[in-house]
Amino acid sequence: MEAPGPDAAASFDPLRPDLTRVAYRMLGSVADAEDVVQEAFLRWLDADRAAVREPGAFLRRVVTRLCLDQLKSARRRRETYVGSWLPEPVVEESEVEDVTLPLLMALERLSPLERAAFLLHDVFGVDFEEVAATLERDPAACRQLASRARAHVRAARPRFPVPPERGLELAAAFFEASRSGDLGRLRSLLSADVTVHADGGGRVSAVLEPVVGLEAVTRLFASLAPVYAGSMSRLVRWGFVNGLPGFVTLEQGDTLQTTALQVEEGRIVAVYVTRNPDKLRHLERREPA
Repeated sequence: MEAPGPDAAASFDPLRPDLTRVAYRMLGSVADAEDVVQEAFLRWLDADRAAVREPGAFLRRVVTRLCLDQLKSARRRRETYVGSWLPEPVVEESEVEDVTLPLLMALERLSPLERAAFLLHDVFGVDFEEVAATLERDPAACRQLASRARAHVRAARPRFPVPPERGLELAAAFFEASRSGDLGRLRSLLSADVTVHADGGGRVSAVLEPVVGLEAVTRLFASLAPVYAGSMSRLVRWGFVNGLPGFVTLEQGDTLQTTALQVEEGRIVAVYVTRNPDKLRHLERREPA
């Protein structure tokens, strides 16, 4: 008789990337998503796999339910989080994210069930019958959950998506202007209502509240100019951080950092900086130190 392990892995491994995408978009954490998917694999080992007609649907249901359990404790942790909370950054060479960083942040304001219904139906294309089976609600209730979620996150979806090449050009211009102290050039790149969000998690220095407005953001970078002059950022690479143009750098003290730029109508409307080392460990495995 064939051992169950290899058979289970052969059917599970092709589904792992999609399951990880579901878990990450639910949780906003790469590490937590990987843990959830591994737990789903352990449950797959114990399942009566011969009786499962659609492994993908079965495992998506398992992952979603595990994520719903995880979100309860995650919400409690975030109530005591130091400073602004940003999702763990995923950095890609091309613009492949279907859920951008602002949308991930908007999802945080939804209830876990609203979040699940919206992601499963609107992002992953799951029909409401399967959503209902997953959430153990009737299809009409799941339609309502998704509709409410849609209304809440509508503003977080880009109205005028920037072409990838133009986005990287703006990222390069922002990097040069912010690090060289060229405040005039920097102001020309920013919108009047630009906002800076920085996540240090209480582990490294970062502004604790969002900095809002062109004048306040300009003052922030003016205060950082001596820091950059004394210890210039080392560019690791350009890329798309959760679907937004940006870059990865090593800052003073070899602190790894990601910067993502939200662009609307040719101007930067938001800057998202992640510095919390707990959220960058998965990048440390890939980026040069």
